[in-house]
Amino acid sequence: MWHFGNVVPAENFPSLQSINIEESFERFCKGIEMFGPCWEQALEYWKMSVEEPEEILFLKFEDLKADINSQLKRIAEHLGCPFSSEEQNGGVIEDIANLCSFEHLRNLEVNKTGKLFFSQVVENNVFFRKGEVGDWMNILTPSMAEKLDQVVKHKLHGSGLTLN
Repeated sequence: MWHFGNVVPAENFPSLQSINIEESFERFCKGIEMFGPCWEQALEYWKMSVEEPEEILFLKFEDLKADINSQLKRIAEHLGCPFSSEEQNGGVIEDIANLCSFEHLRNLEVNKTGKLFFSQVVENNVFFRKGEVGDWMNILTPSMAEKLDQVVKHKLHGSGLTLN
């Protein structure tokens, strides 16, 4: 949200006014977010995925980035449409991975020049930053990272959910 708040016009989204990274980080740790504390949302879906795995598939960005093909297989199986041997051997999974890749989506014309349907001020390209795991290390200080580790440990304690 800190990055997003720094690229959208403040007059259109006053709640996203540009604030420094330190203040944004503190707000995040306290759960003061535009759509509520992310911990509660993530834990609610996590618990539902444990209780009803046939209904809820819980995916992590890091897992998608680490092995997109395996994750695509999981998604297809969850949807009741597993890939056939022919599809797997024919490169269908790789084709889907390429079509859904960060780079491909980022370079679609609609995401380079389009705007949100409900707003003529927020361009679609603001939703595409780097798509890399671990980029937080380029932004957060070591003390912030340590504090975030403690917040995550506290918020997820006893849930079975782990974040890398």
